[in-house]
Amino acid sequence: MSTFVLVHGSWHDGSAWNAVIQHLEAKGHQAFAPTIAGHGKGVNKNVNHAQCTQSIVDYIVDKDLIDIVLLGHSFGGTITMKVAKAISTRIQRLIFLNAFVLNDGESLRDNIPPDSQALFDRLARESDDNTITMPFEIWRETFLNDADLDLAKLSYTQLSPEPYQPFIDKLDLKQFYSLSIPKSYLYCTEDTALPQGEWGWHPKMSSRLGLFRLVQMPGGHEVMFSNPVGLAEKIIVAGRD
Repeated sequence: MSTFVLVHGSWHDGSAWNAVIQHLEAKGHQAFAPTIAGHGKGVNKNVNHAQCTQSIVDYIVDKDLIDIVLLGHSFGGTITMKVAKAISTRIQRLIFLNAFVLNDGESLRDNIPPDSQALFDRLARESDDNTITMPFEIWRETFLNDADLDLAKLSYTQLSPEPYQPFIDKLDLKQFYSLSIPKSYLYCTEDTALPQGEWGWHPKMSSRLGLFRLVQMPGGHEVMFSNPVGLAEKIIVAGRD
């Protein structure tokens, strides 16, 4: 049985994984879902990418987790890349779930279309704490396009403003690309949070991993809400030896 550490994406906290964890544990696995620093409701949003990374490193070390399968979703992929460098000996495999895989020296912002860059810049500028609030229309149409309106509304209430500094920090990833940890890319085929094609998740992001295992499933970007059981089953496949 595996020990999974699930790293959430932007606007989320660890509770996004609750239904997925329930199924993983029912299958006999261990699963943990830490909340990245600066994420969640009612917390200080003044964090950078390094602080976000350190919070996940600290969680894993404090719990003395070893031989883990570390999964990053979306923005969480950038955290996973940095965590892997910091504590590589504790990690058995990496899984990127429709996740950003950055080139050395890039930021997440560098990897989204110009119209999204402009939107996020404006939302952060108009906030009073350099955060981005997810517009419901975008959540409904591109992030949770595989769910009905009721689920879109319910899941939207779980979101909180996203710190913008981690989006714009340039990341040193030279050491990540020298690691020999096995990697998987889990691709949800209806995901349009990034426009499919030139800016899409697969093969643009996935191909940067070099040698990797590709696992695919139907679904949009927030499949942990729309199909948590199906996602858990695919996580098991992506994480197996």
